[in-house]
This record gives sequence, C-alpha cells and structure tokens, in this order.
Amino acid sequence: MTSSDDRRTTIEADPALPVIRIVREFDAPPSRVFRAWTEPELVARWLGPRDRVMKIDTWDARTGGSYRYSALAGDGAGPASEVIASFYGSFHEVRRDSRLVQTFTFEGVPDGVSLETVVFEPVGEGRTRVSSLSLVDSLATRDAIMASGMDRGVIEGYEQLDELLAAG
Repeated sequence: MTSSDDRRTTIEADPALPVIRIVREFDAPPSRVFRAWTEPELVARWLGPRDRVMKIDTWDARTGGSYRYSALAGDGAGPASEVIASFYGSFHEVRRDSRLVQTFTFEGVPDGVSLETVVFEPVGEGRTRVSSLSLVDSLATRDAIMASGMDRGVIEGYEQLDELLAAG
C-alpha cells in the first residue's frame, strides 16, 4: 500500500512485515525540522489534520521523557471543542537534530503500542529528509492503521509543517 501527495510524502506498508514507513523532505535544515518535531508549542501547530486542534497535555522530548496529546474538534477553546482522540508514549532515544525513538499509543486501543524511529537526514541545500518507521504487533494492526485515514493526518500535518518552517 502506498500513497503520496505532490509534496513528496510517501506512506508505505511493507507487504511482509508489520511496519509503516513514511518519508518526506522539507525545505529547512535538520536543526529546524527537529526543533519543530520536539518543542511542544511547535508540534501543536502542525501535527494532524487541518480541521483538528492539538492540545498538548505533556511533552518532555528527552531520552526517558513522555508525551500525551489530544486532537480536538472545533477551535480548541469553546464548548464545541470535544476530544476526538488522545495519544501518548515515551521517548526512548532523543538525539538532537538526527534521531528520535519513541512509542506511540492511541488511547482507544491501549494494547496497540507502536515503536517509531524517526531519522532527520540532511540532503543538501538546507533541506532535510525525514524517514519514520513504525513497527506494530501484527499485519492486521498495520492494515487497520493504514485503513484508518491516518494518511490524511500525516499529509495535512506535513503541509502545515511546511508552512511553519517557511514562516521562520
């Protein structure tokens, strides 16, 4: 299974392994992309689909740290801002500007932990290639994730990250 947008996002599910690989290039050096990936006030501005507001509950992006955030419907402030989904995990390895290893769990499926490795690679001319590999417990889990509409959240989130990086 593969999907991509015109801005270089590739989402692939290996047919033989319970993994999802996402690759995307950004017009910024690794230090800026990594910062946008690890500073909570920046993460909240780009993560997820455009029609959701991300509320960061906890974000401690260091080796041994943890995180929890929720996707909200509406503007995130009023009474119509209901929680759509919440996610949490632990940062197992944080190497500045180059690599993150973390767990990721959707609260609605607390037994479905994925292990994610994200690599930030300079590709010249101030650009960065981000490669994310998520390992889950089974092909069925992987297929359910791929069918969940996660590609929309990834692609729209990365478009928002492009906008954030372009703004400086």
